[in-house]
Order: sequence, then structure tokens, then C-alpha cells
Amino acid sequence: MAVALPETEARPKRGFARFARRNPTIVTGAVLLLFMALVALFAPLIAGDPLAITPINRLQAPSSEWWFGTDHLGRDVFARTVYGARVSLIVGLSVAIAAVVLGLVIGLLAGYYRGLDAVIMRVMDGLMAIPAILLAIALVALTRGGVLVVIIAITIPEVPRVVRLVRAVVLTAREQAYVEAAVATASSGLKILLRHILPNTVAPLIVQATYICASAILIESALSFLGAGVPPEIPTWGNMIASSRLFLQMAPWTVLFPGISLALVVLAINLVGDGLRDRLDPRLARRM
Repeated sequence: MAVALPETEARPKRGFARFARRNPTIVTGAVLLLFMALVALFAPLIAGDPLAITPINRLQAPSSEWWFGTDHLGRDVFARTVYGARVSLIVGLSVAIAAVVLGLVIGLLAGYYRGLDAVIMRVMDGLMAIPAILLAIALVALTRGGVLVVIIAITIPEVPRVVRLVRAVVLTAREQAYVEAAVATASSGLKILLRHILPNTVAPLIVQATYICASAILIESALSFLGAGVPPEIPTWGNMIASSRLFLQMAPWTVLFPGISLALVVLAINLVGDGLRDRLDPRLARRM
């Protein structure tokens, strides 16, 4: 009895260690992404006011008082970098969820119902021709801008990519014997889609969602850099880099820290996506 208890308690630890050894990219990316998410979540507790302007402290180098230094207006770069993580993660997660949900529904309909396929896919081809940056600039020009406008502008060009992925999976699954058997038993189309075809789309959609999230974060930063993203009073990594680019030689830290943060978040998401792709693909998993 005394020996069995430690073995039982050690199993989860051994299981996690084994998973970490077999999936180092997933674990590395997930840990890094979790750290950035916690930093963004608890930003009010670990950082000061990102909008506070102190001209007397402008362009201060990193020190014990100013961890990441200050910018040309005397604002704390550390506080602005921490709060900028919130916008990037919210935009990335929202775009990934919205694009996957919309793309899944449209892709299932296009792949299963032959009469809708041609119409839907021609519309998707047209949407894919719209660059996200140009669409966002147009929407910002017509509206007051904001985070919601940026999310919508980035989501629209991402939906067709999800639709094409789901449609390809549905076209393959529709020819399988178990789907033909369900059709022969007079099962409804909705039941066949939800019960027999939808589970086949889960694995590729999870991987695709990670890439969409990373792409959305990069596009949001590019839009903020161009002044077509969120309002300038909201700190984001893109507008931090844009506002400090003229002081790059005098104060490189004003660009360095938001740039590193952006690279780390995108790297973490891509590591998770690559690891999930290797894990969920049966052929790659069999080789591993």
C-alpha cells in the first residue's frame, strides 16, 4: 500500500514529461503563449498607466525605474508593451474564432450540397482577392475605426481560406462508405453533416486556427503601424513602433521591446500550430 501511492501520484508527472519529450514544439509554444496571456490579463497589476505623459523623463534608457525605458513623450515603454499584448491577443483570438466558425458553416454547405458549391466558391474567390490591409483602410475611412472594425476587416479575407479547407474535407468524406450508408438509410443532410462529416474537420481546423491567429496579429500590427488600425490612444505594438521609428537611433529600446514581444507571440502560436499539425496528421504521427 505504501509503495502504490507514490506510483499513482507519479503517473501524471511521468505522463506530462513523456508528452513534453514527444511534443517539444507544442509545450514550448504553449508555455510562451500562456506567459504572454497572463501578462496581458494581469496588466493593471504589473504595469503602470500606459498613457501617462512625463516630458521630463522622455527618452530615458532602460533602468531599475524604467524597465523598458521611456518614449519621446515620456511614456513608460514597459506599461505600453504589456497593454499592447491585450489588443494583439484579443484581435488574434477573435479573428481565429470568427473565421473558423463562419468558414466551417459555409464550407460544410458548399462541400455537401452540390447546387450551392459553384455559387459559394465564386464568392469566396472574390473575397480572397481583397487584401486585409486595403479592406481595413477602407472600413476605417468609412467608420470611426476601433478594435471591432479591425477584427471584421481581418476576418473577411480569412474566411475563404477556411471554407476551402472544410470543403476539401467534406468532398473527401462524402465519398466514404459510412456516409453513403447514412444516405441510404434516409438520414437527413443536417444529421449526416453533424454526425459523420463534422468530426473529420476538427483536426485541420484546429491547426488552421493557430495560423489565422498568428496572421491576424501581424496584420493588426501592420495596420496600426500605418495608422489604419485601432485609435492611437490605445497602445498597440504596431503604433508603438510607428510613433518611435523617428527616434530609432537615439532610443532603440522604444522599437526593440514591442518588436520582440510581437515576434515572441507569433513564434509561440506558430510553434503550437506546427506541433499540432505533426501530432494530428496520421502520416506524420505514424513516422514520429
